[in-house]
Amino acid sequence: MSATIKEVAREAGVSVATVSRVFNDKGPVREETRRRIVEVAERLRYTPHGAARSLITRETHAVSVLLPDLHGEFFSEVMRGIDSTAHGSGYHLLVASSHNDRAEIKALLRAMRGRVDGLIVMSPDVDAQTLEANLPESLPILLLNCRVEGTSFDSINVDNHGGAQAMVRHLAGLGHRRIALIKGAPKNYDARERLRGYRDAVAALALDASPELELDGDFSEEAGYRAGVRLLGMADRPTAIFAANDAMAIGCLYALREAGVRVPADLALAGFDDIPIARYMTPPLTSVSVSIARLGARAMERLLSAVRERNAHQRRHETLPTTLLVRGSCGGGG
Repeated sequence: MSATIKEVAREAGVSVATVSRVFNDKGPVREETRRRIVEVAERLRYTPHGAARSLITRETHAVSVLLPDLHGEFFSEVMRGIDSTAHGSGYHLLVASSHNDRAEIKALLRAMRGRVDGLIVMSPDVDAQTLEANLPESLPILLLNCRVEGTSFDSINVDNHGGAQAMVRHLAGLGHRRIALIKGAPKNYDARERLRGYRDAVAALALDASPELELDGDFSEEAGYRAGVRLLGMADRPTAIFAANDAMAIGCLYALREAGVRVPADLALAGFDDIPIARYMTPPLTSVSVSIARLGARAMERLLSAVRERNAHQRRHETLPTTLLVRGSCGGGG
């Protein structure tokens, strides 16, 4: 059985607090004392051999990704880019899902201490205080598609606002004045920015801004289906639907097809993300392209750069552009 922290402290001739500082990488500890604690911890099997050794070398050759969910093509594509880049650089990858649970996030962050060289966080429920309280200051952290105030962390975000504006402008250019939006999860940063882009474009183009045109969603196919059913029940139907992601657009398409509504002849439909299956739908789905796998690869490139610089680099916030891909579902081409 593994030893307790008290046993390590007693054997090393130090306080429990000193052992804690070593393993949490917080607070000053003399290098001679640190080495003695690590040696005792290895001998008593307080932590796995590799993790204890990494406290000296400062390297585990493992990085972690914290996602809100593991379901869906978006996360699959993000992980494809992350995994390919990590593997190509000789790093092992640990993946965890927070299930959008704050207690789970804290537990997972604590479990990663001393076990990884860097961390990518993609979670709408994370905040700076949670990260700072549960992770060592020396650990490189990159925030992907989530907003945390301040400059303590690197971040990469997609131009959600601009992409949503471009889609609304495109639909308006096709003659649509009553454009519905199926919104994403309320707490999600991407969803909020896409909603803001939609509203700004609707206002700028003097389109119909009726509140009933904004339908609740959560980025799932089921939410898109439910929104489609609600739209079909409107006395004054919209002529175009913009779903805040492709999964909801696909669910909505199924609801429309069930009701015999033709896309795009009767109603135009568009999504966001350009997941791989979007181009193979019938009709092919017009979407705002994010280049999802490249987003994941870029995140891992940035994280590994911070690892190599031992987190002493200048923090940077990056916004990746989006591209409007016009296909058959909105009747504007493709």
